[in-house]
This record gives sequence, C-alpha cells and structure tokens, in this order.
Amino acid sequence: MASTTTTDPEHQHHTFSSIGKAGKSSGEIEGLDVRLLNGQRHSERYSVAAAVLPFFFPALGGLLYGFDIGATSSATINIKSPTSSGVSWYDLSSVQIGLITSGSLYGALLGSILAFNVADFLGRRRELMVSAASYIIGALITTLAPNFVIMVIGRIVYGIGIGLAMHAAPMYIAETAVSQIRGRLISLKEFFIVTGMVLGYVVGSLLVDVKSGWRYMYATATPFGVVMIIGMWWLPASPRWILLRAIQGKGDMRDLREYAIYCLRRLRGEEAMDDSASEEVEEILVELSYISEENEATFGEMFQGKCLKALIIGAGLVLFQQITGQPSVLYYAASIFQTAGFAAASDATRASILLGLLKLIMTGVAVMVVDKLGRRPLLLGGVSGIVVSLFLLGSFYTYLGNIPTVAVVALLLYVGCYQISFGPIGWLMISEIFPLRLRGRGLSIAVLVNFGANAIVTFAFSPLETLLGAGILFFIFGGIAVLSLVFIFFIVPETKGLTLEEIEAKLL
Repeated sequence: MASTTTTDPEHQHHTFSSIGKAGKSSGEIEGLDVRLLNGQRHSERYSVAAAVLPFFFPALGGLLYGFDIGATSSATINIKSPTSSGVSWYDLSSVQIGLITSGSLYGALLGSILAFNVADFLGRRRELMVSAASYIIGALITTLAPNFVIMVIGRIVYGIGIGLAMHAAPMYIAETAVSQIRGRLISLKEFFIVTGMVLGYVVGSLLVDVKSGWRYMYATATPFGVVMIIGMWWLPASPRWILLRAIQGKGDMRDLREYAIYCLRRLRGEEAMDDSASEEVEEILVELSYISEENEATFGEMFQGKCLKALIIGAGLVLFQQITGQPSVLYYAASIFQTAGFAAASDATRASILLGLLKLIMTGVAVMVVDKLGRRPLLLGGVSGIVVSLFLLGSFYTYLGNIPTVAVVALLLYVGCYQISFGPIGWLMISEIFPLRLRGRGLSIAVLVNFGANAIVTFAFSPLETLLGAGILFFIFGGIAVLSLVFIFFIVPETKGLTLEEIEAKLL
C-alpha cells in the first residue's frame, strides 16, 4: 500500500469534512439521508454468518479470559495436592498460590499498558492476533512448566493476551457489526466471558483429581487460541481503522478508501452489499472529519472539569467492582465450597459450576432489563444484595460454621447480585460517560484501574485469609460494599435513554 499521498491532504480534508458542516445545503442533507437509508435497506439482507463471525472470533478473547478464572479455581487445588499435583514442588505457600492465581491479571495489566502505546499502530485485527498468540504461548508455557517460576511466567504471558483482547475486542466488534445488532453483540461479549468461566469450572471439575490435572486444565485453552488467531487472520481489518489512518495521512487516501470498501464487502458479504459499501465508507469519512478537526486531546484534560468527574465515576465503579471481593469469590469459589462442607475436591469444583451457570443466567437478565429499569436501580439493588451476601459469608466463617448452607446461599446471592450490577453495568457506564475526545484515554485508565485492583485483591486474598481469617476478610469486603453504595447513590448518574451527547452535557 502506498505510503505517500497523491492528492493534497488539505483538499481531501476539505472535501470530506465540508459535507457535514453547519452550512451544508438541503440537497447535501438529503443525499446523506438517502445513502443512510440505502445502507439500512441493504443491512437487512446481511447473512447471519456475515453478522456473527466478526463478533465470534474477537469474543473468543473474552471466553479465554473467563476460562482462566474458572480453570484456576480448580488448578490451585490440584497443584497443592501431594498425590495429584504430579510435581515435587506442590508444597506451595499462600503467597505462591496468590502469584499463580493473580499472575494472569498482572499480565493483563501489562497488556493494557502495551495496548495504550501500540494499539493504533497495530490496528484492532492485528492486536487481536497478537492477543491470541499470547494466549497460546502462555498456555503452553504454563502447561509444560518444570518449576514454579516458569509457571508464573506462563501465567503472565497468558495475561498479556487478556489485556490486549479486552482492549481490542470491543472496538473491533463495535466498528464492524451491523448497526441494527451492534448493541446486542457488544452486550453478548460479557456472555462469552461467563461462558468461558463455566467451561473452566467444568474442565476443572473433571480434572481436579487427575494426576497433573492442572497441566491439562491450562492446555485446554490452546485450541481456542488457535481458532481465534486463524479466525482473526481470515477476517479483514476494521474499515474505520483503515479510514482513520487515511484521514491521519498514514497512506494514500484513494488506496485506503478502496481497501476499506473491500473489507466492508468481506464483512457484510459481496452480494448483500451491492454498491452500499462505498456509500457507507463516505459516511464514515464524514464522521471522521469531525474528529480530525478537533485539537489533539492532552492527558492533563483528564483531570479537569467534566473529564475529572467522568474519571471519578468510571474509575470508581470499576475499582469498587474489584475491591468488594469479586476476584476472591470467582477464583477461590472451589476452595470456599470445600470449607462449606464439600470435602472432595471434585464435589467442590462441581459446585462451582452452579455458580457459573447462575452467572450466565443473570447476565442474560441484565442484558434484557438494563435499558428498561436503568443503571442506578440495578446498581443500588444489586450492590445491596452483595452487602448482605458478604456479611453472611463473614458470619459463616465467624459464628455459623456448623451451617454450611449459609455459605452456599451467600455465594449464590453474591454472584447473582454482582452479575446484575457491577458485572455488566460497570463496563457499560465507562463506555458511556467519557467525552468523545477523551473516551479512548479515559477507558484506558479505567481498564488499568480494573486490572490493577483485580490483581491486588486476587493476590492478597490468600495471605490475608491466613493472617486475619476468612470471616474478618469478608466483613471487610462487606464494609467496602457499603461505601460503594454511598458512592453510587451520591456520585453515579442515571444514563438510561440519554444520547452520548446528552450524557456529556449532564456531567457539566
């Protein structure tokens, strides 16, 4: 592809941006409307494969993230067993178990930092291919690890794939999905994450008593990574990313425009698109022209005015999402079930499958009702249930140890309430509240906060449980959940039914 422009960039910019200026004529407006309606009529004829495949392969990155959570809950039990671990270094300390459990999260934190610096250069498709490669390499290193140190390195490499996937997958899906089902597909990405958790719990329950079962658990992720990298290699690049590069002068405008049309036809299906691909490209160029005219956003703007308020809301939500104990409940679910009376490791891991299935169901409920009930009611109601469940868990470990049903009910309540509140709505709101010019950087900071808090809580749970006891630890989580309720009530706005521009105005 040519790297020099054959047309004057200023002339190109004027040509595309002038279409959307305030002074455009009625004829120009009607022309845009006709092109848009033509695109809608064509989009109704898109095949199911053309609509689903650009979602499916990126969403595998989320599935592999969820699988890691489910599988690790059983792997930490198997690797500590003198009979089933299959290694001489099975006698691991609580700190070492914490490193194995949180290693992928530290890698995800590193992957998020890498994405901030290289994502625009690589593009969404190639970033997802790098993510899939990290999943495969990390899973193989962990599977074949001859000692504890190599195992942790493998967990970190796998985690880099998580960080890159959770950054690139939503962008690729949003930029390539058919407009009529874009919102539904983005919401279903959370469903894939939960499906991965359930799959991890199932695989773990089958292998927890098998010699070196933890190796097979982590090896199971490899085929999914292979499918993901082949699928992303087969899919075309994001047309929006291609055109953004053209607007930025990173290649010949004419060549990149034709390449974007080719990619759209690949995504939608040649026969279905007819001539509407070029019309859709023109619409994207008009939209990008507004972005190109704005001054470049500075990092310091994140800490001023409405941007600061958006950062407080977004980072606050994903921080409370983690420090109310969510990583501990998911990663240590099997261990908690053992303490609650499921003595056999296989029974504990099978009980964990119940948690995953409940999470899957509640994810579907949240997707169905969030636009009807609103964000704040679900947050306030769900987090109130989280508070009750955490204090029940604390009471079980402190006073009610002879009633294991209390722990089981509390875990189910926690997972159900989390999945209709912090789980989906935290990620939804951080995609809504940041002003357009700073949305990318704002999301990057929020993701870093999320993975950082997740890694710290996951690592600290086992040592803190040894130091303080599980009862006191869950009481602490419960107290933090009460603080999060106060934060939601006084700080978090309702965004139901508002456009992104209205949300931005509301935060002024």
